[in-house]
Amino acid sequence: MMDDRDVFQINQPLSYQVGHAHPRKPVIIGLYGLPGSGKTFWLEELKTVIRGDEFAFYDGSGAISAVTPGGLEGFQNLTKEAKTEYRQQAIARIKRECCHTRKTAIVGGHFMFWPEEDEKGDSVCTPADLATYTHILYLDPPAELIAEYRLNDAKRIRPTASTSHLAKWKQTEKNELRDICRHHDILFAPIYPTLESVSSLICDFHHHTDTYNMDLAKQKMDEILGEYSALETVIVMDADKTLSQEDSGVLFWRKQVGAASTAGKDNGPLKSLFGGPLGYSYTSFRQATLLCEEAASDEEFEACCQDVSSMVDMHLDIVSVLQLVRETRHVRAVVVTCGIRSVWEKVLEREGLSETVKVIGGGRVADGLVITPSVKAELINYLQTTRHLHVIAFGDSPLDLAMLQAADQAVVVTGEESTRSKSMEKQLAEVIGKNGFQPCQVLLPLHAKPRLDTTRLPLVRLTDQQFINPVMARHESQSLRVLHATERSSAKLLMTPMRDASVSGPALREAHRRVGCYLGTELCTRIIGLESYPTQHVQGHKTDSYRLLDEKKTLIVPLMRGGEPMAFGVNDAFPLAMFHHARLPTDLQHNHLKDMVTIILVDSVVNSGKSVLAFVHHIRSLHGTIRIVVVAGVIHSQTVSTSKTAREFGRVRELSFVALRLSDNQFTGRGTTDTGNRLFNTVHLP
Repeated sequence: MMDDRDVFQINQPLSYQVGHAHPRKPVIIGLYGLPGSGKTFWLEELKTVIRGDEFAFYDGSGAISAVTPGGLEGFQNLTKEAKTEYRQQAIARIKRECCHTRKTAIVGGHFMFWPEEDEKGDSVCTPADLATYTHILYLDPPAELIAEYRLNDAKRIRPTASTSHLAKWKQTEKNELRDICRHHDILFAPIYPTLESVSSLICDFHHHTDTYNMDLAKQKMDEILGEYSALETVIVMDADKTLSQEDSGVLFWRKQVGAASTAGKDNGPLKSLFGGPLGYSYTSFRQATLLCEEAASDEEFEACCQDVSSMVDMHLDIVSVLQLVRETRHVRAVVVTCGIRSVWEKVLEREGLSETVKVIGGGRVADGLVITPSVKAELINYLQTTRHLHVIAFGDSPLDLAMLQAADQAVVVTGEESTRSKSMEKQLAEVIGKNGFQPCQVLLPLHAKPRLDTTRLPLVRLTDQQFINPVMARHESQSLRVLHATERSSAKLLMTPMRDASVSGPALREAHRRVGCYLGTELCTRIIGLESYPTQHVQGHKTDSYRLLDEKKTLIVPLMRGGEPMAFGVNDAFPLAMFHHARLPTDLQHNHLKDMVTIILVDSVVNSGKSVLAFVHHIRSLHGTIRIVVVAGVIHSQTVSTSKTAREFGRVRELSFVALRLSDNQFTGRGTTDTGNRLFNTVHLP
């Protein structure tokens, strides 16, 4: 028969399956608690349970004795200032040893001493302690049990202390440590000590790092998506206030407020935590998990999650989208939440979606990971770059912004004005248009007031086919729309003078003008469309004539200077269009785009695509829905197919390319070979 020590050694946490790198500084765990709470006992017990050469155990008094002349007896005779100095030397020595050995240290120590006759306790925590500890595990048995331990301890004679004083002392230590740890990036965990609870937490502290956490999140994503060989598109959704109007974390802590009253202030433990010095860091989310552990046992936690899930109603439009996903093999949906995994699994199960929509999240140490804003964004990048998938992201708050910016398509869920994130609007306004980020917004519920304005943040309806069709389409139909005439006979004739080194100046400009008119007439009309209007026929009756759709609401922009001659040709094809020169993206302002439906950017050659991309990003920052058509004589094929720039272009809605020909030859002209110099007879200029 195995005792619980054997069980612990065999049943290592599932998360050990993921490799990890050591953090930059060694893991040093303070084992704190009142004198008599069992620190020495648990240090000895842990030595028999946590085997191997990855841990080092230190009794705080022994460490101080080792660096103090005269040992502990000499230490007791020192001044308070001298004692502080030797305490700092002791912890510094432990840190040096662990830096050298790369072991995780477990150090038994004291936070304060408090004789009952004194009005307040005397803290012995030093600045060196706070700069060294990465975790503090606080032994938290009831005061009555501590009193019994102290009374029955045959090895040490301690001053008498009433149970009420021990309770006050213990609560003071926990309150002060909780606050101090948050100001020094230290994880703090009060725990009722058992062999399993103490050893399992120490092992978790030993291996869990930010890097490990990220690796585990990717592993979980792979486990979810691994079975879908035909997968092309993944919808990644935040949970709280995205899938529903409710915040399950707020509901959870309302139910747990009695049990967790010591874990936070009146405004709630999570608000106090994330509003404090740790912000929304990896450490902060790990601390939130420890708060859940502190507030409820596993059984209580699951019961509370069940109650909370019954209070959460998913938005019907989102349920409709997820039901459509359920019927496909090439589209999957994954919920990635900074909140409580168990709640959302129960909500999805109630909606009949749990078989196809999985949840990546935490809430308990046993979950193995925490979801931070950076984890959300990195998962998007992982899906795109490693698994080569198209990613659509849904989110509602600043915690989702990095994820939304990384996605191929971003949907901002806009809820009731009274309950949605107050800071999201400002942060959205700052990032829209940067690096091609152009999200849309969905109002849930439908009567919610839109964020920003619907020009910068266009409205969509999740149940409209206009939204559904691209989401559910096969991947091939999601590529950039590129029309070119490379193999046409007419194109071969038109491109000849453009490639002839003997043609320059007015003759070359005329050749570019003819190409512009051809591309406008032949290809731009296929993308933009035509509209009819009545004219007088030569035979005397009315007849239908045709022009570009919304031609009067079309802006032609030559990218100066090489794009001007070709742009004049496009203008020949569309004479009612507005014409505006631009050397830099900022040459286009709001007033140029006002009331426009289409903007045609014209350049002679698109090589790397970086200059065009800068214009596209700028236009999208000014107008979220205007159709953009890029017209060029030559476009390098990879720029609109397989390059990083092509992926950036692919994230922009309503963007198309028109070219006389695509070329596999990426060549940047200089001097006599530069198209602009040839067009304007300036080949002699450097």
